[in-house]
Amino acid sequence: MIQARIRKQYPAAGDSAGFSLDIELETSKGVTALFGPSGAGKSLTLDCIAGFVRPTEGRILLDDQILFDAQARVHLPPQERRCGYVFQNYALFPHMTLRQNLAFAAERLPKLERHQKLAEMLEKFRLTDVAGRKPHELSGGQKQRCSIARALIAAPKLLLLDEPARGLDAPLRAEFYAILRQVRAEFNTPILIVTHSLEECFELADEMLVVRDGHVIQSGSPTGICENPANIEVARLLGTYNLLPVEIKALDPGKKSSLLHYQDFDIAGPYYPGHLRGDHVFIAISPQQLKALPRNGRPGPNQIPLQLLRTVPMPSAVRLEFAGEINVEMPRKEFEPLTETRDWVIEFPQQTLRIL
Repeated sequence: MIQARIRKQYPAAGDSAGFSLDIELETSKGVTALFGPSGAGKSLTLDCIAGFVRPTEGRILLDDQILFDAQARVHLPPQERRCGYVFQNYALFPHMTLRQNLAFAAERLPKLERHQKLAEMLEKFRLTDVAGRKPHELSGGQKQRCSIARALIAAPKLLLLDEPARGLDAPLRAEFYAILRQVRAEFNTPILIVTHSLEECFELADEMLVVRDGHVIQSGSPTGICENPANIEVARLLGTYNLLPVEIKALDPGKKSSLLHYQDFDIAGPYYPGHLRGDHVFIAISPQQLKALPRNGRPGPNQIPLQLLRTVPMPSAVRLEFAGEINVEMPRKEFEPLTETRDWVIEFPQQTLRIL
């Protein structure tokens, strides 16, 4: 288990803006994903845990061993922390063969155990046939497998991965996901992974920490966070919602209903406890929940006429992009007979309109 309270400050200097990392996290078995945009402090968090960066304040414990304590002036060097680290660029030694890269990481093990472990890892990660090659002679997938094997060979207590699927094509990314699921099942090592890919969180993570501007702004399962983003910031980072600014015009607790004003239109919504008339909020609704229909006369209840700007083909659907930055996803078979439609209305389902 990793327990960390990390604060790292970089003051503004010259052309560089200041940055403050102030983050707390606790993980156990399974995969925990640090999710967020570039510059949020995700990789810096990993570097502080691994010992490459010394925090300004805080405390880091790994299975009750103190790795860092600002007050007690404890700062273990990286080689004493029992953390395996898989870097974005794999960081394999270019002058060494694949076998030598693994052997270097296992040099602290007794000789017999080192040979056994080396053979085991080469076989487990399907690298035996290329063990004599140097990194520039390996494919991207082989480099990746070697990097993970090297991080695991000394039996770390924690595995850290910094955007390991970055730059991989779809087949290699799928291979990586399969490898990491294998690692989780066979090695029982807690894994902390940095990613800006929501897909990756769903593929791999048991828990997800949403990081923005050096802070965790929501934590939970990927499904739980996507279904219930804590605020507008989280919803924007997820990128899976239409976010529409509205004003609450009416609230009726008896009928469990509300009236929301969007641009020049009123939309019926459910009752929102804790809110008042006149509140300015955002509707958060996914493209799959909205319904796009050909316009036929006056718009009906909860329908708004909008101009279709463009369509984007997807594997099994079509994304319709309307004015006002409203997107609707429609099954391909439903859209095919409507390709010549010019006038549309968007229907908002009353009971699924959540606000942030």
